[in-house]
Order: sequence, then structure tokens, then C-alpha cells
Amino acid sequence: MLRVGDLQRSIDFYTQVMGMTLLRTSENPSQAYSLAFLGYGKNPEHAELELTYNHGVRSYDIGTAYGHIAIGVPDAYAACEKIRHNGGNVTREAGPVKGGTTVIAFITDPDGYKVELIQRADAAAGVGLG
Repeated sequence: MLRVGDLQRSIDFYTQVMGMTLLRTSENPSQAYSLAFLGYGKNPEHAELELTYNHGVRSYDIGTAYGHIAIGVPDAYAACEKIRHNGGNVTREAGPVKGGTTVIAFITDPDGYKVELIQRADAAAGVGLG
């Protein structure tokens, strides 16, 4: 779950830039929050990302315990190009990890959260980023 400052902005990023599908939303006005669930497919076959918007809270400090989200992609180089083309911010270009051969890249979402792209031969070609 990620707490976001503008739910629609984050939905747009994860659907239009990252190629995810908005799976469902939930409004909880009595508790003053809204939820959006996104992914490349539905549970249990695919993981889902939960975005939480607490009404009236426009930004958060990213905690030191948070690292990043990681998503497997069939081609990290192509994913970076597609993300950049769609207006996303690639903060580490695709390439091998230091001291290894696994190809990774990093992007940053509109709230400053890091998303690692890991090139995996077994990643589904239809995830929207390959």
C-alpha cells in the first residue's frame, strides 16, 4: 500500500505510464479515505498495488523503512523507453546491476516513490511495459 497525495494523478501514472489496469476503487467517506487497486492482472495470479488517499492530505514524507516497489518486466530497456514516452521519470537507466548480470532500472512515481524494473525472462510479455 502506498499513501498518495492525489489519487487520480497516481491512478493516471500507474495506468498510463506503467501500463497497469485499475481493478477497483473504494470510497470510505465516514473514515475520510479512498482506495484504488491496480495491477497487471487480478489476484491471486498477479499482485495488486493498493493506493490510499487520506482526504485532505496532499503529501507525505517517504519513510526511511520504505525501499521501493519491484516489478518484473521482459525487457527493461524497452520498458524505460515506453515509460519516458508516456511522461514518466526514469531515474536509473536500464543496465546490469553492479557486480552482476541482472538488468534493472528505476523510475519515480508522482509522489516520489521508487519503482524498480527487473528484467526477467519469465516475466509476462503482456504486463504493459515490455
